[in-house]
Amino acid sequence: MKKIFSFLLVLTLIASALVFTGCSKDKPLKLGLGIYTTAKATNATADKNGQGQATVTAAAVLVDDAGKIVKAVIDCADSTVSYTFEGKAVAASEFKTKYEQGKDYNMVAHGGAAKEWFEQADAFCALIVGKTAAEVKALVASNNKGTDEVINAGCTIDVAEFANAIEKAINNATETEATEKDTLKLGVSTAQSTSDANVEKDGFNQIETTLFAAALNADGKVVAASSECVQVKFAFDATGASKFDATKAITAKREAGKDYNMVAHGGAAKEWFEQAAAFDAACIGKTVAEIKGLMVDNYGNADLQAAGCTILVDEFVKAASKLG
Repeated sequence: MKKIFSFLLVLTLIASALVFTGCSKDKPLKLGLGIYTTAKATNATADKNGQGQATVTAAAVLVDDAGKIVKAVIDCADSTVSYTFEGKAVAASEFKTKYEQGKDYNMVAHGGAAKEWFEQADAFCALIVGKTAAEVKALVASNNKGTDEVINAGCTIDVAEFANAIEKAINNATETEATEKDTLKLGVSTAQSTSDANVEKDGFNQIETTLFAAALNADGKVVAASSECVQVKFAFDATGASKFDATKAITAKREAGKDYNMVAHGGAAKEWFEQAAAFDAACIGKTVAEIKGLMVDNYGNADLQAAGCTILVDEFVKAASKLG
């Protein structure tokens, strides 16, 4: 009788564990998107163009109620633009993130690394599962490299900006319907706008990086979404001398909140962060192909505009298109 009772008890415990495990995988998680941006610029000379470089490190996370990471993805848009000694802006042919470049980033062939950038980023993301923001920050050594734990996991590159982006992502995380069963993805689109300088007016070469983080279910439909955008304008005069202020903090549009001042100075009905939130909400339940249908002539369709998103959405859609 005792043996039968023990056997039934074991079965009950196993069943309870299975139920608990199943529930944990179905438990709603928070989605967060964080970016950390640095930038620098040089003067043009008669022999060499001036350059502006914006490094946008982005992280998307799914976290539980305790603030522990369940899933994470990281990418970096390291974009460089240039301008001449005569004050002419130079158009770039294309922009690709480090992750998008894959093996063509050539850290192994030309940098002597054991693994490519995307592999090292994946190793870092795998390592931080189950960790809080504070625990992720603790993985950064004094030289901005990772601790032995990070290096042994296969990530030997600088990770300080990874940790900064992760911390922001966790702090930005909001309640969603995403669960552990869903796939977390991050799309990045970079655009450029230019203006030549003259004796009366400075020119500029501007980089705008738009990010779209989403959790996709087994049917490829978005169950959670978050978008962000950061602009970095590299100004220069008619001699190609940089006018970029590297001491000024770079704040992303959503991060700026009401201080972005689209309502006060742009005459908009809603601020940028509110309009981006309307776009994110419109993506829920849609596939990547269906998200493309939200755009008409680079603006939102009638339904999206009625929902409060009246700004250009072409870069949102381009970033979302990178998910599929």
